[in-house]
Amino acid sequence: MSEIKSARPLSPHLTIYRFRPTMAMSIVHRITGMALYFGTLLVVWWLVAAASGPGAFATASWFLGSFIGQLILFGYTWALLHHMFGGIRHFIWDTGRGLEKETSTKMSIATLIASLTGTLLLWLGILIFG
Repeated sequence: MSEIKSARPLSPHLTIYRFRPTMAMSIVHRITGMALYFGTLLVVWWLVAAASGPGAFATASWFLGSFIGQLILFGYTWALLHHMFGGIRHFIWDTGRGLEKETSTKMSIATLIASLTGTLLLWLGILIFG
């Protein structure tokens, strides 16, 4: 065996990085993207049930109107809004703006606040006016 050491640099391990809001929002953006696939299946189920007839539509409406269904729809709404605001944040970065450390951290926190506020306001509006 050769005793020559490799001159390649070692990849930094995750433990040397400080956990930042930008990192958290990047992870959450990916998770919400995956969650949207499953939530969209519920929307498709509801639309297919509506086209299938009153019995299928009643079953879908019953489930989506139940506590568990409402909780899933609330989570789907938040995932949709969070992913949208995260996409806007990435679009702003693509223009070359907001890449500074402080600015990107503020934008990450604003993404979370905007998605939570938007979800709560939307659902409050649904409960009041729906």
